Amino acid sequence: MTVPTVGQTNWSGQVDAVMPSVLERHREIVAIPNVAADHDDMLRNAEYMKQAFGNLGFSISLLESTSLPVFLAEKVVDPKLKTLLFYFHLDGQPVNPENWTQEDPFTPVLRKQSSNGEWVDLPWSSVREKTIDPEWRIYGRAAADDKGPITMMLTALELMRANGKELPYNMKVILDLQEEAGSHAFMSTIEDYKTNYAADYMIIMDGPAHYTNVPTLTFGCRGIARCDITVYGAKLPQHSGHFGNYAPNPVFRMAHLLSSMKNEYGTVVIDGFYDGIELDAETRAVLEAIPDKNAEINERLLIHTPDQVGDTYQESLQFPSLNVRHIETSWKGPGLKTVIPEYCTAHIDVRLVKETDGAAQIEKVKKHIASQGYLVLDRAPTDQERLEHPLIATFHGNGGVNAFRTETDSPLGLKLQAAISENFDDDMVLIRTMGGTIPIIPAVNTLDIPAVIVPMVNMDNNQHAPNENIRVGNIIDGIHICLAILGMDLD
Repeated sequence: MTVPTVGQTNWSGQVDAVMPSVLERHREIVAIPNVAADHDDMLRNAEYMKQAFGNLGFSISLLESTSLPVFLAEKVVDPKLKTLLFYFHLDGQPVNPENWTQEDPFTPVLRKQSSNGEWVDLPWSSVREKTIDPEWRIYGRAAADDKGPITMMLTALELMRANGKELPYNMKVILDLQEEAGSHAFMSTIEDYKTNYAADYMIIMDGPAHYTNVPTLTFGCRGIARCDITVYGAKLPQHSGHFGNYAPNPVFRMAHLLSSMKNEYGTVVIDGFYDGIELDAETRAVLEAIPDKNAEINERLLIHTPDQVGDTYQESLQFPSLNVRHIETSWKGPGLKTVIPEYCTAHIDVRLVKETDGAAQIEKVKKHIASQGYLVLDRAPTDQERLEHPLIATFHGNGGVNAFRTETDSPLGLKLQAAISENFDDDMVLIRTMGGTIPIIPAVNTLDIPAVIVPMVNMDNNQHAPNENIRVGNIIDGIHICLAILGMDLD
């Protein structure tokens, strides 16, 4: 990797020199518990960041919301310059300490991997006494998601200031205190503080980079819609001996209904489900440039043959998906009973792409159910309806959150590619659409700001799980990526 330079400044030696203090500061940041449900802890986190960004010359606002405030830092270099808005989140997932390999998930642990593959603790004094190994890892809740990128950005801003480098644009920073709890507080502020959030471009610093740890840009993510389908047998559960072969089993009815939605190759056959999606030669070239290998993915998943929605993993993400996430019947107690259940419910999620609308996709699912001969209701059937109709389904749908995508050749996309790739030998990974859904998509769509995700932490960070960690090499590279972006010309 070539080290980034901003304004002819070579940052390599400077980043290396500050890494001991960077790792110790990251330890300090991660040590502040940050589960969103504990408002006092989250306000402690906000107070820490208020001082950190305030020391860098930012004006700080805590914007009132329906719950915790939204942290907004702003530095106006020149009102005539463009404004770049950065989004991070300050909270982390809840923890169960018993499942961690350290006493307290909020007491960060420094580790290295031994020759036999085990991760062993290092004393924190190692960051000053030894040469820092990029393969070391810091274990702790939110070490990667999302306090890692915050540490990277603070370090880059401090290096810029130490070298007398002024930002080439105005900068705003949002720290969401409840992202892991759904970003409801931040979302509640969008209309009231639209002017405060106004910017020309937006960068979301969250999520993992490509598993190769090559600098990665992600230009969109899928949305999500949901629906629940319930089909019926007899009104009450029946003994399978007395009524087997007579009372219809709703589980088999559901199996036939769900099977009618996809073919044997995993392709959705609901009418119009893939309408509006075309992958031209330029788009395919972007997808093919991503260094994924189907064989490696299949081995990791331990599957023989993937669904045939696309030729590759990345291509499959460009289409909406239909997923059965849970199926249930009436008996939920311990053990098994020889009963024919009275109902079967399938809980479904539909992942959305930019070309699809959540409400429209859910309506297509509903129409498909009717096309299979079902009376579709939004409530439980009456006794009379049960006697008059052979097939009845109760359907509840939610249009959810639509996807967002900024094109890879958009002004922001091209500027980011130029700023980062100019300074790194590694080819960049450009991800057109990632598979997951982030809570702030409605904010991106409502604010109508071109947005790109810049993920910088290691893919194997155990995000949301016990033993969350960040690779030290990703912190180093992330600081360099931030420096490249902070020197980016937006005009």
